[in-house]
Amino acid sequence: MRNIDKYLSLLDGEVDGLLLTSRYSRYYGAEFDIAEGVAIVTKAGCRYFTDSRYIESAEKGIRGFTVKMVDRENPYRKLLNEAIADFGVTVLGFEEDYLTVAEFRRYEESLNAKLVPFNEKINGFRAVKEPWELEQMRKAQDITDAAFAEVVTRIHPGMTELDLQAELIYCLYKNGAHGLSFDPIVVSGPNTSLPHGVAGDRVIREGDFVTMDFGVLYRGYCSDMTRTVAVGYATEEMKKVYDTVLKAQLAGIAATRAGVPGKEIDGAARQVIADAGYGAYFGHGYGHSLGMEIHEMPGCNPSGERIMAENMVASAEPGIYLPGKFGVRIEDVVIFGADGCEDITHSPKNLMIV
Repeated sequence: MRNIDKYLSLLDGEVDGLLLTSRYSRYYGAEFDIAEGVAIVTKAGCRYFTDSRYIESAEKGIRGFTVKMVDRENPYRKLLNEAIADFGVTVLGFEEDYLTVAEFRRYEESLNAKLVPFNEKINGFRAVKEPWELEQMRKAQDITDAAFAEVVTRIHPGMTELDLQAELIYCLYKNGAHGLSFDPIVVSGPNTSLPHGVAGDRVIREGDFVTMDFGVLYRGYCSDMTRTVAVGYATEEMKKVYDTVLKAQLAGIAATRAGVPGKEIDGAARQVIADAGYGAYFGHGYGHSLGMEIHEMPGCNPSGERIMAENMVASAEPGIYLPGKFGVRIEDVVIFGADGCEDITHSPKNLMIV
């Protein structure tokens, strides 16, 4: 089934049209990525509006929509109202999560149709990936693996966290990234106890842990990966914590399959950490879904009630963070299957001493 057909299936009476304003829903429906634009979906027809910067690409690449160019004489509100009239639309479902209050008010005041919040249904399809989407994500993960293999050889005492972050970003683009799925996290020593720490001027030293959390965009789809490595040597405590996190991740991956709620997967990993005496030092969820965005739903966390389905994609990233000392996180990305999962991250997970 084409993605546009999934959107059309939502037009069953509650709404008779969809207003697609986010880049994600427009890409999903048209299966082609344009930075700026708005689209309308109805059973009578679908139109995609963008400006002169993107019109040529849109006309060549977009499927399932009639493409029209906006300009000063034909602004979005005029072309949208023409479509509303041509297609007999009375109620438009819109993506409330992706509009500011000001944007919503402009649409509400200018469009000749009632606007109804519809974000959950519009974007709900994205939770389960199509085969072509999974291929994009496998390729994105391949890029992160290749970048890690390269950047890990560049870590040395005397460089700063910012130095290493620059090397990492270079390696990501060099190995095929189309963009970054988020700003990389590169922290060292006691800063590794900060799950979302920010790279700074701290100089990396012998005996430090270094944590790198990073991902790329490839054809509009995200990867995500975290590795923690030791510089020069690791103490017995560092080894114990690292081994606990690795065992927790492996337990979570072993529990990952379609048909179970996300909280059950989180619980399998969390129990390992708790049994080792570090339960108070694992505060975030075990994993989050990802796809076009780095954080999507549903999640694998203590409140994750939703039953996971085949071809959902999620991170597997338990961690232990000892304030003022160090932290460890190991993260892969997995695809849910009927009897288990496919781990699409292939970088080594045993403790590396660099």
